[in-house]
Amino acid sequence: MLRFDMGAFYRAVDEHRQRRGLNWVELAAEVNRPFEGNTSIPIHAATIRDMPKKRSVTSAVVLQVLRWMEAAPEDFLDGADREPMEGERLPEAGPREILRFDTGALHAALDRRRRERAMTWRQVAEELPGFTATMLTNLAGGPLIGFPRVMTLTQWLGLPAAKFVRACLH
Repeated sequence: MLRFDMGAFYRAVDEHRQRRGLNWVELAAEVNRPFEGNTSIPIHAATIRDMPKKRSVTSAVVLQVLRWMEAAPEDFLDGADREPMEGERLPEAGPREILRFDTGALHAALDRRRRERAMTWRQVAEELPGFTATMLTNLAGGPLIGFPRVMTLTQWLGLPAAKFVRACLH
């Protein structure tokens, strides 16, 4: 299973920022621009700049930055020779919309695969580093999930992350 490389993601963000001649505050303003007027809390420059200091970054932040870069989450999987999957590009989002993971849909896909393989949630968790059975079943209730962890789930499913991303007003 390929892993999402947070370091590579951060380096790409910083390269895009520098190429466009932006400081971190200007970068955050550009990332936030598409959902101005939305009830979502804006992403702060420090949140983006300090990503390398964190083990996990909220998926809402990573998705908005990916949107700004016009990149797919799979672009940062650690397999340099991997074949792109169909449907990797994030969905279009209209003005004032923000991208979010549909954790209920992600849970449903995990549950289908679990049942197909006649596995318990504990057995699934054993195949997914960093997860417990409780964490997996709690996805049905819609908690937020962070990067790189969410990519472990989509890789286990063999599906692009974009399949579980929705544009919403809040």
